[in-house]
Amino acid sequence: MRRQRQAKIIATLGPASETEDMIEKLFLAGVDVFRINMSHSDHPNLKARYDIIRRVEKKHSRPIAVLVDLQGPKLRIDTFATDEVSINAGDTFILDMDETPGDETRVHLPHPEIFQAVKPGENLLLNDGRIRLEVTSASDKKIETRVIFGGILSARKGVNLPDTIIPLTPLTEKDLADLDYALTLDIDWVALSFVQQPSDVAEARAIIGDRAGIMVKVEKPSALNYLDDIIEQTDAVMVARGDLGVELPLESVPGWQKRMVRACRRAGKPVVVATQMLESMIQEPVPTRAEVSDVATALFEGADAIMLSAESAAGQWPEEAVATMDKIAQSIERDPLYANIIKNARTEPQPTSADAISNAARTVAETLNVSAIVCYTGSGSTGLRVARERPDMPVIALTPNITTGRRLAVVWGLHCMHTEDAHDLDDMVQRAVKISRDEKIAKVGDHIVITAGVPLRTPGKTNMLRVARVTAPAQ
Repeated sequence: MRRQRQAKIIATLGPASETEDMIEKLFLAGVDVFRINMSHSDHPNLKARYDIIRRVEKKHSRPIAVLVDLQGPKLRIDTFATDEVSINAGDTFILDMDETPGDETRVHLPHPEIFQAVKPGENLLLNDGRIRLEVTSASDKKIETRVIFGGILSARKGVNLPDTIIPLTPLTEKDLADLDYALTLDIDWVALSFVQQPSDVAEARAIIGDRAGIMVKVEKPSALNYLDDIIEQTDAVMVARGDLGVELPLESVPGWQKRMVRACRRAGKPVVVATQMLESMIQEPVPTRAEVSDVATALFEGADAIMLSAESAAGQWPEEAVATMDKIAQSIERDPLYANIIKNARTEPQPTSADAISNAARTVAETLNVSAIVCYTGSGSTGLRVARERPDMPVIALTPNITTGRRLAVVWGLHCMHTEDAHDLDDMVQRAVKISRDEKIAKVGDHIVITAGVPLRTPGKTNMLRVARVTAPAQ
């Protein structure tokens, strides 16, 4: 089953999309990766959804990735004596360690680590950034602030600190329990929330190892200060524009989106653009023109994947939202400007034999106008390198490791196939030709380019390029 586009689609599962019938419909409509948000899921629910995805995968013989999104630390204020209070610009408002219900002058903040980290002049944002406070003084028990933007405030609203690095691990006790359980299911990707610095990724890596890919959600301004180091340590990046747009000036988010996509492309790491892409389709059967343009922008930038959140998890039109994303991607990738923009954003290959071979494979494939590039990849590194080149033709990633095939499902342009490993070089060519023909990516008489590592079954040793002609099946 071949997608008619290069970019991949991630859909979040939820109440609107957790039945087997709907999950299969979403897959057929275009989903390559299913996201399960542990902020709204328990372990039995995760297991049930995972099992359904694997049944759909088996039925359609195409690797499907499962992305488990960990909740991360949630910072919230405590309760008020009344249902809500009104605080006004210019007033003094205090956050303290007193557990007494708050009023219009103060509220309990049950996070001692914030008191230790915050400094005068820094900002605190409440209720998704609707209320902005500037710190005037801070101690171990009290933070005194001046209200910059006031408003109505009620219990348990979220706290964001755009200017402060908080001494918090990104993995809470809940996250560790969720992660431990998810890894027993052999899930493919783990999304880390609220990463602030490279050590947060290293902490997760020490637990996860190579049992799943790590996808860092960039949603804290502090992470932007370490962007290159974080990209180096992670396996993929999600541009999480929701929380990032709360903590950064809204007008700066598009620029950071472009910088993150380009940085990931240079590094050869998959990058996902997420949040509010087709937000109106939570309730409406068609998106706004502005939302279509937003999705198109991510595609023109060369993002590996675009993601649906509430649109597929809780919306009234989950299947239509996926189908709409699929149609947008197909249309953009046929646009005459698309190829030129993608080509101009290519970067020079790294000085390694594997990168040189992948670069040469694209050059040879485009010069000869072949129908496909076929790469044999055990660990996935060859597939990533070829995808970084953003070739004009389809890339078939053949792997004997189903885990690799699933993990590569998030990567731009890769048509992943789980197959037996080649026995020798002749079998390698014959297998590549047969799969290209059977998948209707190449027809008899066409040519394909094949990349692999020799000796065979040697991970990370891409060193061979071959051009093969597609022949008719033996009678």
